[in-house]
Order: sequence, then C-alpha cells, then structure tokens
Amino acid sequence: MTNSKIVNLSGDGHDGAEFAALVRDAAKGDRESMERLLIRAQEVAYRFSLLVCGHPEDAEDVMQDALLKTYRHASRIRKPEAFRTWLYQTVRNACLMKRRRRVDEPSQHVSLDESVRGDGPDAQPVEVEGSARAADQQLIDEWVGVRLRKALAALPASHRVILVLREIEGLSTREVATVTGLSEANVKTRLHRARMTMRQQLEDV
Repeated sequence: MTNSKIVNLSGDGHDGAEFAALVRDAAKGDRESMERLLIRAQEVAYRFSLLVCGHPEDAEDVMQDALLKTYRHASRIRKPEAFRTWLYQTVRNACLMKRRRRVDEPSQHVSLDESVRGDGPDAQPVEVEGSARAADQQLIDEWVGVRLRKALAALPASHRVILVLREIEGLSTREVATVTGLSEANVKTRLHRARMTMRQQLEDV
C-alpha cells in the first residue's frame, strides 16, 4: 500500500463545525435542524459502528441507540463543537458492550505483537451513491473494499477503532485520544502499528 491514508469508505465525511451548528439550532427548537442532525448522526453512527462492531445487526442496534441519545440530549450538550466526539464515544462504548456478548471475538484487547491472521467477522459495505463508473472499475473498487474490510476485521479491536477514527472518519489525534481515553502519544503509537499491519495485508492492492 503506497499511500499512508487508508482507502476512504465513508464518502465525504462530516465537518465538526457543521455538526456544532446543527446542535446549536436544534437546541433552540429548530425542528429542521434536529432532523438534519439525526440524519447526519445516523450516517456516521452506522458507518462507524459497522466497521468497529463488525456485525450488521450490532451496527443497526448501536445506530438506533446513538440516535435516541442524540434526540434526547442534543438540547443539553454544553459544548456543541464537541458533539462529534461525543457521538463517536457513544458508538464506541456501545460497540464494546456488544463485542463482549459475542463469542467469536475476544472481550479483551489483543496485542498487535500477537498473531492477527484470519478473516474475522464479515462486514457488509455501506452503499453510497456516486457517479457512474466503468464496470471493470466497479469490480476493482469492490475487491479493494472487501480486502480492506477483512484487513480491518483482523486488527485488534482497540487498534481498529483508532484507525477508523483517524483514517476513515478524519478525526484529529486529539479527538481520537478524547474518544478512546488514551494519551495522544499512545494513539500515535497504536495508529502507526495499525497502519503497518494494514499495509502488510494490503501490499497487492
């Protein structure tokens, strides 16, 4: 893999400032802003939970939980600019709880120094509408996407979260540290190791 950035599965992403503006307007009782906030939160929560939880049914449950909490607490968020971080924390914590109930994924974090081979749980792609592409390009994109999801699933959960937040969701190192509760130095170390592992598994992509 020649590029330090992991292939983007998320589309165009959402800016934290835009989220903050929607939260402020929703808190004032603007119903249209609340609807837009929920739509944006739904997209982010499902995409992130699908990649991190690894199970479509879990991702659906986590997304619904995140939307309910967003609706209930949007008017009480004291720092609207921190909403995006709060949303990722909510989804991450829910995924951790779901994973502990899964028998096919260990509840404890596994070191990257240990073997991480294997396909892991199969994650289904999130369909994103885009411009028409040639059939051969669509096949290539689909193959790359499948390889990427399998490589992500093979990572230890703690490192997968960091990689997804930083490379796919576009959060800063500081935001990732806030979501995960780790120091920025620890985030950078785990991110580097996760990138190296992904590159090794995707060398031919």
